[in-house]
Amino acid sequence: MSHAAPTAPDKPLVVLTQRTVWLIFGALMASMFLSSLDQTIVGTAMPTIVGELNGVEHQGWVITAYILAVAIGMPLYGKFGDLYGRRWPFLVAIGLFTLASAGAGFAQNMPELVVWRAVQGLGGGGLMILSQSIIADIVPASERGKYMGPLGALFGISAVLGPLLGGWLTEGPGWRWTFWLNIPIGIIAFAIAWFSLKLPSHRSSRPVDWAGIVTMAVATTGIVLVTSWRSLSSGGYDWADWRLSGLVVVTLLAVAAFIVVETRVAEPLIPLRLFKNRTFTITTLIGLVLGMGMFSAMAMIPTFLQMSTGAGVTESGWLMLPMMAGMMLTSIASGIAISRTGRYKAYPVVGLIVVGLSMVWLTRLSGDMSMWTFGAMIFALGAGMGLVMQTIVLAVQNAVDPRELGTATSANNFFREIGAAVGTALFTTIFTTRLKDNLTEVFAGMPAGAGGASEEGLTPAVVQAMPEPFKSGVIDAYANALAPSFWYLLPLIVLGLVLAIFLPVIKLSDIAGMVARGEAVTDPAKALAADGEPGAVVVDEIGDASEGVAPDDGPGTRERADIVGS
Repeated sequence: MSHAAPTAPDKPLVVLTQRTVWLIFGALMASMFLSSLDQTIVGTAMPTIVGELNGVEHQGWVITAYILAVAIGMPLYGKFGDLYGRRWPFLVAIGLFTLASAGAGFAQNMPELVVWRAVQGLGGGGLMILSQSIIADIVPASERGKYMGPLGALFGISAVLGPLLGGWLTEGPGWRWTFWLNIPIGIIAFAIAWFSLKLPSHRSSRPVDWAGIVTMAVATTGIVLVTSWRSLSSGGYDWADWRLSGLVVVTLLAVAAFIVVETRVAEPLIPLRLFKNRTFTITTLIGLVLGMGMFSAMAMIPTFLQMSTGAGVTESGWLMLPMMAGMMLTSIASGIAISRTGRYKAYPVVGLIVVGLSMVWLTRLSGDMSMWTFGAMIFALGAGMGLVMQTIVLAVQNAVDPRELGTATSANNFFREIGAAVGTALFTTIFTTRLKDNLTEVFAGMPAGAGGASEEGLTPAVVQAMPEPFKSGVIDAYANALAPSFWYLLPLIVLGLVLAIFLPVIKLSDIAGMVARGEAVTDPAKALAADGEPGAVVVDEIGDASEGVAPDDGPGTRERADIVGS
């Protein structure tokens, strides 16, 4: 069996003092703030961006391109982090994200914006996976819950600032500044990470799984293209179209080739033996169905608010805050409770029940509903998600070999993002198809140029300027297109609930990943550094703990993924 490269005994050790842990955690917080703030800013400005660039039919691609790139990048960051260390991949991820933010701000049309959002996704995927993996490296699973609190608070702060900044920038300097704002934040985050993220680097002779990387990327892209075909082709799903049938064949061949490659290479990108671990398999499937059911719904709600209720850009951002508040509240509370009790299984079960009930409630959305009612709907939705998302990541990290923390974490998140990509594509296809039909009926009786409106160039301002009854007709068109679509997501949530009931219960580890791999110690007296001997690096001083590392390769001796959770 193959493993991520273990640590050689002559590598310098990192001394994980409490100060060191919080310094590293601070670097992760700064970088996660960059990506989380971007999501709330751009989501609020999206209807205006799409309207100005005349891309209403393909608005889902701005979201899908980002998710697809995140999904492709995740396994790469996870595997390379295990093989070579996580410091340099993390810095690369920040750099890519910042560079792409500048490019997206200069986009002149939808294709350019989609390309830069994809590059942003490559950086965002690294920030997400490496942050989760580094926390597992420096904090034992039994104590990790208390670190979920600051992370939850961070997302809450970005959820408040994002809509406000997104609304103010869109209505003031312009929507392009929603991307350009990331440039100074990215530079600051890079500087903090450069000086504070002092982690060991490795040199491994294990071969890179290039065949697995290529087949994974082709298969992932093909899956998303097939599910998005209705929005890409005017003819819809015409199976006589050689392009569609050829794409399906290529996708299936790529999936089959990926499976074959991963069973034969020395260091697979996503080791298929991980699926022998019940905890990994169940949490991965929960993430897959949750991604399909949740992220697709979240993508279209800001558009619904701005178009159906007539809310402005800033107001629609405020109206999304209850969901973030619910998510922050339950993620912090569940993290603290898990650290105190050591029990985690009940939280995803309860969370998925709450999410399912919230989905049913959301089918009653209408253009004239009370915003208090809407706030309660999405607060419940966020509360349910907060109980699930971080808990399943904790469960899978606790159940695998410490040498494969990055690989297992990235694989688990990869399938969730695949679900999100497919779910977003399907959901936006259902939504836009309904919307186009509804808008066609509205515009059929509208005098040419009335209110300066067209189906392709609808923005919240244009809708508000339209004469009656066409204004009400457009608002009803959005409401009637979105609300019934939530029924299609409910079976996925029910499936996730059934899976959560069978999630194995494993005692939370009290050893951090780097300590388990022999890369770090928690007691400075054990490091021999005080005697001036090699073998330890106390990283409370500014410097890079990766210097002086020895090459290392060979399989690990502990295969926890095969012996727990079954």
